[in-house]
Amino acid sequence: MIETKDLKYQYDQQNQFQFPDIHCQTKEHCLILGPSGQGKSTLLHLLSGLLRPKQGEILINGTDISDMPDSKLDDFRGQQIGLIFQKNHFIAALTVEENLLLTQKLSGEKQDRKRIHELLERLNMSHKKESKPGRLSQGEQQRVAIARSLVNRPSVILADEPTSALDDENCMKVLHLLLEQAEEENASLIIVTHDTRLKDKISKQYNLA
Repeated sequence: MIETKDLKYQYDQQNQFQFPDIHCQTKEHCLILGPSGQGKSTLLHLLSGLLRPKQGEILINGTDISDMPDSKLDDFRGQQIGLIFQKNHFIAALTVEENLLLTQKLSGEKQDRKRIHELLERLNMSHKKESKPGRLSQGEQQRVAIARSLVNRPSVILADEPTSALDDENCMKVLHLLLEQAEEENASLIIVTHDTRLKDKISKQYNLA
């Protein structure tokens, strides 16, 4: 579960954001919509602890991460939050499996090849585990990014514009995968996007305007 209260962020006097209170229960799906410049990515970075709020609380399963020490926050993020960025950042020299093993290691989790293989199998990517990311199609890279976000069994999945660069068919495929995998992992799913094609697919929505 993830919820926010009275959340504000300020880059400077001209760039200040005040966000609506968000409440996304376990296994619930939430959509955060808004045009460019309304703070969608800023909000996602706040929810993931990559930015610190000027004011307010960010609670994940009852734990306030807004003033958590950096050393604890890094571990907490790695164990509790799965992130899917608009652009997938992989280490090009490593294989798909090695990238996922590194995600486990960096979060302090035990490296678990069985878990990785199970995820890749569920996402129809087990045959690509020895491939380098640069040899994958965009759709395949997104599946690996979803696997990476789930590998540590997070309680919250945050996705930043996961469908905006896709055609209609692949947009729905990625959305289905996200919903399906969040359900499998008993995780809250928050999608931050300006992609209006998703408006009719997820009922709980927050609008930034």
